[in-house]
Amino acid sequence: MTYDPLGLAHGRLGLPVLEQRVADWSEGAHRVLTAVLPEGESAYVFGTSSGGIAVLDLLARHPERLAHAVAHEPPCVTVLPDGAERRAELLGQLDGGERPPAEGESATPMGVFLARVLRPFTTYTPVPAPEPAARLTLVAGADSRGQLLHRTTEFLAGRLGAAFTEFPGGHLGALDHPAEFAGLLTEVLRSSAHTSS
Repeated sequence: MTYDPLGLAHGRLGLPVLEQRVADWSEGAHRVLTAVLPEGESAYVFGTSSGGIAVLDLLARHPERLAHAVAHEPPCVTVLPDGAERRAELLGQLDGGERPPAEGESATPMGVFLARVLRPFTTYTPVPAPEPAARLTLVAGADSRGQLLHRTTEFLAGRLGAAFTEFPGGHLGALDHPAEFAGLLTEVLRSSAHTSS
């Protein structure tokens, strides 16, 4: 199952988009799980970038519904000791410091992401939860070493007591190396299934 919280794949591009909230994305994912999972069963979930932040929030709010969660380079950079400065740099690099248009005919998925998703999501602070941490793997791209989101992901794994590993590529590793990325994701989830059984 996939989840498109903004509905951009279903013809909503160009329609007004409000500033997004992490809780809304994770609760939307929870509604999907409720619709497709039998009562009492749990799911394996994966999210990358802002979706990774939604996965972290979903695990914190509904740990009983998740067998294991994998979050790839969640950009919640304010968790870092110098997070406020790093967030300002990140936003400045991505959009030149200007808030790009997120509505109208000229809107693009990236424009919507920068204006309505990245700004609020980068301030999200995951809540440490010792028990669900055993069901969480944080992943960064091998090509992201030395970059902000690799540093954020590794720091967050230590803070939450979660497993940390590297996947191929950088922030867009799932797109740039789909087969290898999917293979490693499958390995992580299978390994977590054996560990929990």
